[in-house]
Amino acid sequence: MTHFLEMLREMFLESGIYKIFSDFTGEGWKTLIMLGIAGVLLYFAIAKKFEPLLLVPIAFGMLLANLPGGGIFHEEIFAGGHINWAMLSGTAAAEEGAAAITPGLFDFLYLGVKLGIYPCLIFLGVGAMTDFGPLLSRPSSFLLGAAAQVGIFLTFAGARLMKFTPAESGAIAIIGGADGPTAILTASRLAPGLLGAIAIAAYSYMALVPFIQPPIMRLLTTKKERAVKMEQLRPVSRTERILFPIVVTVIVALIVPSAVPLVGMLMLGNLLRESGVCERLVKTASDSLMNISVICLGLTVGATASASAFLTLRTLGILVLGVVAFCIGTASGVLLGKLMCLLTKGKVNPLIGAAGVSAVPMAARVAQKVGREENPDNYLLMHAMGPNVAGVIGSAVAAGLLMAMLG
Repeated sequence: MTHFLEMLREMFLESGIYKIFSDFTGEGWKTLIMLGIAGVLLYFAIAKKFEPLLLVPIAFGMLLANLPGGGIFHEEIFAGGHINWAMLSGTAAAEEGAAAITPGLFDFLYLGVKLGIYPCLIFLGVGAMTDFGPLLSRPSSFLLGAAAQVGIFLTFAGARLMKFTPAESGAIAIIGGADGPTAILTASRLAPGLLGAIAIAAYSYMALVPFIQPPIMRLLTTKKERAVKMEQLRPVSRTERILFPIVVTVIVALIVPSAVPLVGMLMLGNLLRESGVCERLVKTASDSLMNISVICLGLTVGATASASAFLTLRTLGILVLGVVAFCIGTASGVLLGKLMCLLTKGKVNPLIGAAGVSAVPMAARVAQKVGREENPDNYLLMHAMGPNVAGVIGSAVAAGLLMAMLG
């Protein structure tokens, strides 16, 4: 009986309940807050359908990593932004005299984030699902996509004023591109300690596109401008569709080599789609492979959101800067759209400029919805898809520039 009671005692001392409440005034209360945040994110993802495909894995990864005693993820293995391969192999300890670390599941899965594998595979899938026809039909959409990236660079300046390091500022600023995989890759290279907060901010604001963008669009445009009907897009030949991903890859590689991993995989996926001879590869890239990458990416990004890294004033600063970046990007696209409307004597609806952020296709749908509120016969979706996919390319190039300059 005594032996049995001793076993129960040992089990209790090893339980998560004991570890939380035995140090409640230290880290225990922070752990409970992180578990609460994970629950809130799960609620928004499931009940409100805010980016559920990634917020569900991110929130559940946060839940698993913050449950004490699980040993599923060890931040010390990746301390300082580097991979400690000796710790990962289980042959070294974080501190001299301590026992060697036994790596957990997420320690190995996180290598896909740290080495930039998952974001690039997701871009491969995005490329396989993307129709660049609207962009090719109206090349001026490139300008709108570029204008929407202004928020990235203005937010970089704002982050520096808030005393973030240059590398951290670059990682935070990329939230303005409204592209989750790009934000995650940039953060993993420039500021791995901020990865969880940046990822959650990026995907939260992407989910809030239908709420954030319309007020800005209405504020910066007149009723007459929002009602502008645009001419039908010209047909795009198969030759143009096939040459486009090849030409873009070569140009980006020559000008911004650091952007090649993202842009190159995006364009490979699109080439597989447009070639018409790789149906099985297109299906795999846009379905199974992408879904696996999304699950692994979400779980491991959520695991980086530990109490010590997330519950800080810096995290609040990241959330504020993220929404500022997103708003500036939307406003910049709309303002350039207004200028194009003026120069073309009313042939361009300024609302499509808001789609220059790369939240595909949500931003394009918002432009369509706001336009139809003023004119029920207004169909802007395909016109807005041009700036939308241009924004995907633009955010990847911007990320490449930041990584090249600050990495």
